[in-house]
Amino acid sequence: MENSNELINTVQLIDENGREVAFDHLLTFDYEGRRFIALMPMEEVEGIGEDEVLLLCIEQDENGKDVYVQIDNEILLDEAFDRFLELMEEMDESEEPED
Repeated sequence: MENSNELINTVQLIDENGREVAFDHLLTFDYEGRRFIALMPMEEVEGIGEDEVLLLCIEQDENGKDVYVQIDNEILLDEAFDRFLELMEEMDESEEPED
């Protein structure tokens, strides 16, 4: 599945202080054999601007449950973010009415 608009609208994550934080689910997509999720904070989050996107890698834990993992590799992060931008642009173009 290259691109999916799943039925998830809001994602709750726990920050480093144990506080639950709500994010708007923008897109889940595959890139280079990995699965990514793009989220936008719905409230103020330290270290993330109000118009910034949080991009995380989706992996499975030992029980097969999805876990969201920070992307430490800057090159992979940049490439995945570029792919995210391409997909968002394609979605915007497909939603525009034709003349």
